Amino acid sequence: MSEPRHAFVTLVTNDDYAMGAKALTASLRRTGTSADIVVLYTEGVDDARLAPLLQYGCRLKPVEHLPLSAEFNERHARSNLHAAAPFTKGRKPAFHSPLDNFCKLRLWQLIEYTSCVFIDADAIVLRNIDKLFRYPEFSAAPNVYGSLADFHRLNSGVFVAQPSEKTFQRMLERLDRPAVFWKRTDQTFLQDFFPDWHGLPVYFNMLQYVWFTMPRLWDWQSIYVLHYQYEKPWETNHPKADKLRPLIELWHVFYAGDNLQDLSTMANPEETP
Repeated sequence: MSEPRHAFVTLVTNDDYAMGAKALTASLRRTGTSADIVVLYTEGVDDARLAPLLQYGCRLKPVEHLPLSAEFNERHARSNLHAAAPFTKGRKPAFHSPLDNFCKLRLWQLIEYTSCVFIDADAIVLRNIDKLFRYPEFSAAPNVYGSLADFHRLNSGVFVAQPSEKTFQRMLERLDRPAVFWKRTDQTFLQDFFPDWHGLPVYFNMLQYVWFTMPRLWDWQSIYVLHYQYEKPWETNHPKADKLRPLIELWHVFYAGDNLQDLSTMANPEETP
């Protein structure tokens, strides 16, 4: 039998997320992983923005939007989706396009891999997470960032999957049905498709708002993946910038390729002046 092949996968749909992918891939390589890194990208990305990813040995794979009906696309267009299901706890940046999110499902077409770990491009990896390749499909951490009551919802910023064309086709059949509305796009769909999803500890997808909403849950020595949901660390003077300053500065260290501070010496939020 051939050796199993593993890959970390991310999605880049515009030039902003290409910046995020650069910091993400730099962070992955710092962990010493030998797994492939696959960057799915759409036509909305300038080739020059993708070039820096090649220095980390990334495999760049162009993908198209899913073959969805005009009615589906209309329901999930930015203006319609945000009107029907507004974001009340944070602000999505102007470059956010909900329909792009469904391109994540293209991961299931990477059938040359036995197991894949998807990570959103607005995240960084702080410790080696290769062990996630041994976790079952479908594994994801809960969408906890406001209160512990959110443990029943998954967050699709980090998940473990096993590519399969059969699964991908089943997804397309389930995804685009008459009048269906996926409130949080791929995230809501994946929880519906995998109702018995396996819960990962929150530290494998620590959402940045936990820093100020539940500071006692934050522990730098336990966090594997830091996910910058809502406002992005490369945005200038975003509404939560002052509250999240240490996290933003950490992201810029990875993006610039600067020397990384020992995480064990970083102050947790309750210890920060």
